[in-house]
Amino acid sequence: MPAALARRDFLKLGAAGLGGFAFPPCVGAALAQAQTVNIVGAAAASGAALQEIMKTEGFFKKFGIEPNIISVADGSKLMGAVIGGSSDIVVISGFSQVLAAIEKGARIKLVAATRFLVDDVIYSKRPEIRRLKDVEGRTFGTGSPGALLHHMTVALMRKKGIDAAKVRFVNIGSSTDVFRAVVAGTVDAGIALNDVYGQQAHYGVHALDDGLVYDELPEYTYQASYSSDRAIAGKRDLLTRTLAAYGTLWRFIQGPDSKDAFVRARIAVTNSTTGGAEGATEWEFVQKHKPYANGLVLSEERVNYMQQINLELGLQKRMLPYDQVADMTLAQDALKLMA
Repeated sequence: MPAALARRDFLKLGAAGLGGFAFPPCVGAALAQAQTVNIVGAAAASGAALQEIMKTEGFFKKFGIEPNIISVADGSKLMGAVIGGSSDIVVISGFSQVLAAIEKGARIKLVAATRFLVDDVIYSKRPEIRRLKDVEGRTFGTGSPGALLHHMTVALMRKKGIDAAKVRFVNIGSSTDVFRAVVAGTVDAGIALNDVYGQQAHYGVHALDDGLVYDELPEYTYQASYSSDRAIAGKRDLLTRTLAAYGTLWRFIQGPDSKDAFVRARIAVTNSTTGGAEGATEWEFVQKHKPYANGLVLSEERVNYMQQINLELGLQKRMLPYDQVADMTLAQDALKLMA
């Protein structure tokens, strides 16, 4: 079974050599004395594997960064770390709750796109549950209300004409934890990652016929990066180099030479005998769909789509101007470093 990376203390990530990538001279000056950046992320195995690739391929080191990374069990806790100042940036996260918080006065902004396409799938072990309609009156595992897993599940249900009010949502935590609950039968169905799609027989579950979220809801923007206004003003160069490091990761993992590193990382962060197979499944998905944001910039159109969902769900009361919720100049500067 995929295991969440249950490290709640800060992780010091070392760096190894990076083959196949050339970096601009301006980055070289930054390497003389690495700066520490505090990054917080959700403790799902998929995110942990990405951080492992960042370590083994040396992307942080090449941009003069020494990261402190803390993992939390629930995506809703990410924003609090940024607002409170214990984290400089969240790089891999759903962001519907960020938009709602900005409306309420939070001094934070979206600074980059991370991943456009969802890779989640809705699973069940109940043989009578075959379509989303079948989960009405049942328990359904997600994260906290309004956070990523819950948000996109409700968005999909609304799109398909299913009354989400008839579903008993259960806050399980990360997608990895949700999948555990589905396998254990703790919930009747739940939303988890595509990486276990090829292991359904092994775990005794099945994907719902209309439960491939990436096919059913392609307009939904999965993840973005965000930071506080304070960090953007005081650590702009550091945040820019952090985005450049991750942008380099997105380009690397979507290229054909990344499979070995991708699978090794998945094995390294899980205690599962199926870790290699899950990593290969996810890598093939990435190669086929190219879901990550090589260009880093999150468009106004995509932000407004997510705000519209928030409005429909009652998470926001009004549509906010793009420049109030987003600052893409850091992403644009990061792209120059990556050129």
